Amino acid sequence: MSKDRTAEAKTVSESRHGQKGRRPGDQYIIVELCKTARLALPMVLSQIGQIAMMTTDLVFIGRAGADVLAAAALAGRIYLFGFTFGLGLLAAIQPVAAQAFGANNLSLIRRSLRMSLWEAVLLSFPIMVFALQGQSVLLAIGQKPDEAWLAQQYLLGLTWGTAPALCFAVLRSFMGAVNRPEPVLWITLAAVPINALLVYLLMYGKLGLPRLELFGAGLATTLVNSGTFLAGLYLATMRLPFRDYHVLAHLWRFDRALMRQLIVIGTPISIKGLMAYGLSSAAALLAGRISASALAAHQIAVQVAVILFMLSYGIATATAVRVSHAVGRNDGPGVKRAGLVGMLLGMVVATIVTFAIVAARFQITNLFLGESTGDAGATTGLAAKLVLAGASCYITEAVATIAAGALCGLKDTRVPLLFLCIAYWLVGLSLSYVLSLNIGLGAVGIWIGLSTGATLYGALLALRFWLLANRIAHRSRRLPV
Repeated sequence: MSKDRTAEAKTVSESRHGQKGRRPGDQYIIVELCKTARLALPMVLSQIGQIAMMTTDLVFIGRAGADVLAAAALAGRIYLFGFTFGLGLLAAIQPVAAQAFGANNLSLIRRSLRMSLWEAVLLSFPIMVFALQGQSVLLAIGQKPDEAWLAQQYLLGLTWGTAPALCFAVLRSFMGAVNRPEPVLWITLAAVPINALLVYLLMYGKLGLPRLELFGAGLATTLVNSGTFLAGLYLATMRLPFRDYHVLAHLWRFDRALMRQLIVIGTPISIKGLMAYGLSSAAALLAGRISASALAAHQIAVQVAVILFMLSYGIATATAVRVSHAVGRNDGPGVKRAGLVGMLLGMVVATIVTFAIVAARFQITNLFLGESTGDAGATTGLAAKLVLAGASCYITEAVATIAAGALCGLKDTRVPLLFLCIAYWLVGLSLSYVLSLNIGLGAVGIWIGLSTGATLYGALLALRFWLLANRIAHRSRRLPV
């Protein structure tokens, strides 16, 4: 870690005063771009690995029948509601630990990890209780009793992996904060085939094991979550460079002040995640009011957006870490450079991928529908239109995601929540409703509204980061190097 600190300190000095009397220029932007890309790549691939595991689960579950797949989808809605809230709260460790890393404060890194593990364990209890009541919740909102019972079987196996999954998320954030995200990638890549094998064996009762069906699929995920956590814990405590942090030292010591800080930073992130989840559901309801074909086409366009979100989320996480490091070492110009380079990188990547998706939109939508139904051609055509209409949304949403990550690196999470309410719920969703149902643009109107909301949200976040970064840069110029 001392080498990293020395290199960063040299960059700080040169960015303020210039190298050998020269004004800092493009070389620092290129260095920042390379560091951000190198940090983001394993994070992006780890997210893709998580999607691969979810897809594998759906493939094996789908083989058991449409009713079983529908029940698993309902169970996932119940589980992800609480789990998303928990992940948002735990996201606060990243800016805190990364700023401490930038300031070379090993004690704060250790304390933030310790209290985040405490938080993960404490959060797992209400999440588990809610999931174990999933059948009652589904019946209360009008779901069929048979599907609700099947969903509960899945939850009975899945729920027990909540605490290990949340604790692994904490370790993943810690490793990213100290510039070492690669172990999480290797663990995730190893977990993908193990997860597939366990789901197959436990769900269908192979190799002499009992046939556990949906409960077995959930239990397999619990076992994989436990395994990934234990692997992450082993690396964090026994292997260099993590071993030097002594992450389990004074594990039972409770730090109220730091816990309060983590909750204050993380709560807006949790609420923002739930509001984004609600926005997606509201847009789907609007599409469902138009027609079944519109809903199917809308879901295809959403799946394309999810793929792009995985890319931008990895870059956003890396940007948050880079911004936090600059804040920790009091490098004002570095704060601005890290945030703007991250947004630029995300915009370029999203634009390239979006152009490729738009060019292949008919082929992509055919992958989802094929020629299986009589109206597949009409739905495919509509889905291709929605992908085209959402092209600007894909790009501006990427910028918004990365700008939100940059602000998170500054521990600024409450104002972005306000911006989301204004841009998406007040402007975007309202415009989607008017354009789709009142003016009659249908599903295309929904995506025009979403694109407008994403553009406004991205612009507001980028502007706020620019103002805060300028303020930090101005303040850092007054301090000695």
